Amino acid sequence: MQSKATTVTKYLAELSPDRRAAIAAVRRVLKQNVDASVEEGMQYGMIGFYIPHRIFPDGYHCDPKQPVPYAGLASQKNHMSLYLMFAYAGGHVDAWIRQSYAKAGKRLDMGKCCLRFRSLEEIDLEIVAEAVRRLPAATYLTNYVKLAGPGAWKGSKAKGATKPPRR
Repeated sequence: MQSKATTVTKYLAELSPDRRAAIAAVRRVLKQNVDASVEEGMQYGMIGFYIPHRIFPDGYHCDPKQPVPYAGLASQKNHMSLYLMFAYAGGHVDAWIRQSYAKAGKRLDMGKCCLRFRSLEEIDLEIVAEAVRRLPAATYLTNYVKLAGPGAWKGSKAKGATKPPRR
């Protein structure tokens, strides 16, 4: 369920104390481990971590007005979700997360890029931190552009965004 909050602070204030603590802990791990080109803000009604237009002007292929999503963090009706878009576009990271959870003996509730958890104890923050470090923004963007394919940015100046991202 999407929040109407316009800032991360307002989003966190809407949450129950237990959910606020869990979301804040995961958020801290993301902030400590994303590279400097990733920014945080509200995106799609949740806390978003994204590649800003100053680095990738073409934006998100589904909505070029939006920056490219890197990760998202949300409180849903029945669980909390950590959306790791970078894991979806960097297939080896998805497999690494699944293997790491299995080795740690932890239960994993994961879709294509979404880790679902009901409490902080259900998410392995060390694995999340390492996953973020494994796929920096520049590598993610290279994979993302390949996956989106030519013509993904209809009407874009980049005509398929085949040029490398700005540094």
